Amino acid sequence: GKFEIPIQLITLNKILLIIQREYLTRVRKKSFIIMTIIGPLLFAALMIVPLWLALQETDIQSIKVVDETGLFFNKIKSTSRLEFYFTDTGLEKARQNFEDDSYTAILYIPHNVLSARQIDLLYKKSPGFATEQYIRRSINDIIEDDKLKAKFNISKEDLKTIETNIRLSTKKHNASDKDEETFTSLSWGVGFAAGMLIYLFIFLYGVQVMRGVIEEKTSRIVEIIISSVRPFQLMLGKIVGIALVGLTQFLLWIVFTLIIVGGVFVVFQDKIAEAEKQKVDIEQFIPETKIIKGFEFSAGQAGAESMMINVYEKFDAINFPLLIGMFIIYFLGGYLLYSALFAAVGSAVDAEADTQQFMLPITTPLIIAIAVAQFIMNDPDGSIAFWFSIVPLTSPIIMMVRIPFGVPYWELALSIGLLIIGFIAATWLAAKIYRTGILMYGKKVTYKELWKWLFLLKSLLFVNLFA
Repeated sequence: GKFEIPIQLITLNKILLIIQREYLTRVRKKSFIIMTIIGPLLFAALMIVPLWLALQETDIQSIKVVDETGLFFNKIKSTSRLEFYFTDTGLEKARQNFEDDSYTAILYIPHNVLSARQIDLLYKKSPGFATEQYIRRSINDIIEDDKLKAKFNISKEDLKTIETNIRLSTKKHNASDKDEETFTSLSWGVGFAAGMLIYLFIFLYGVQVMRGVIEEKTSRIVEIIISSVRPFQLMLGKIVGIALVGLTQFLLWIVFTLIIVGGVFVVFQDKIAEAEKQKVDIEQFIPETKIIKGFEFSAGQAGAESMMINVYEKFDAINFPLLIGMFIIYFLGGYLLYSALFAAVGSAVDAEADTQQFMLPITTPLIIAIAVAQFIMNDPDGSIAFWFSIVPLTSPIIMMVRIPFGVPYWELALSIGLLIIGFIAATWLAAKIYRTGILMYGKKVTYKELWKWLFLLKSLLFVNLFA
């Protein structure tokens, strides 16, 4: 009998050809290659530069202290980067030889410092913010200690013995009576980072879909293409093809960043080991005075310091297999939904400058989602968090912020289900605009015109998606 190729196979083959064309065309562009190289360098720099700065040797500053009160003599402690030398000479005599001597600054404490509440630092070399903070904090501590002894006959050391720092451990209750310890700041940080990646990916590659449609429309290439494929097939192939380009670049960024960071750590491993051996991190950055690089710490900041020390021990509180799985789903779901809308916008205009009026309704939910995500930490299970994580236009970002806190599986199922329905609905509506818009030239399209394309052309209401 006569052999016939199923129509579904032909349709799939055409979509695959469009995907292949979009993918290969874009990965061969110079812009793709350049960004693939620059991206890992920038990401690696964010991790390498702090390490490099921590390993750098800074110049030691020598400060001559002129104390007219005598209260601070030999009481301001030197550090590994600051050396204080006390003298009984006056300020004028100290200034006479200042230009030629080895001191980098003169700290002048007047006799009326308690009433004037001011000290002066005369320098040849800028001391920097950290040095200023250290000196100010040291002077304040000495004065406070003197006042405590004079009025209450106790010292600041005595006062510190009654200071209490209670650690609050949060645990999520389970029906199995096996409570899970949680870490709110870390959970929010991981979730917000995942949400921001989705946000950036949607904007970066969704706009590429729109630009690609505009380019093909203005160059009239689309007229040739749709003579062989149907508009919906063209739109779907373009969306999936650009998604694969984005995923390729994203994976290359991760691989190259890990290679660069790993290579740098190998090169500097001797210096890192030496720094750890000398306890640079403890003695220089977290000294007993609770001053890190000269910056004073309040009680709240001391809690933040404790959080940073233990942060790596808390990663096991996050369900990373679930987080990664949901990230992939919302990553693709959010992109597919918005790319269909971006494709519709691209097909409705003749130039990118004309897209602004249609972009605002599309981008507003994303911007609102980022704003709401910043408040999720205070109430991750509240009604606002729930509804924003259910609505398809905001769920890819908000749900990723909520997942590290623990989300019931029925909410995940409902959110994903509505996201799929939202994608299908957006694709169906976008296909109507796309089908008509890609063949229209020279006409300024309005919202009223789009409404006609969507609902008032009765001949289009019952057209199959592939028709």
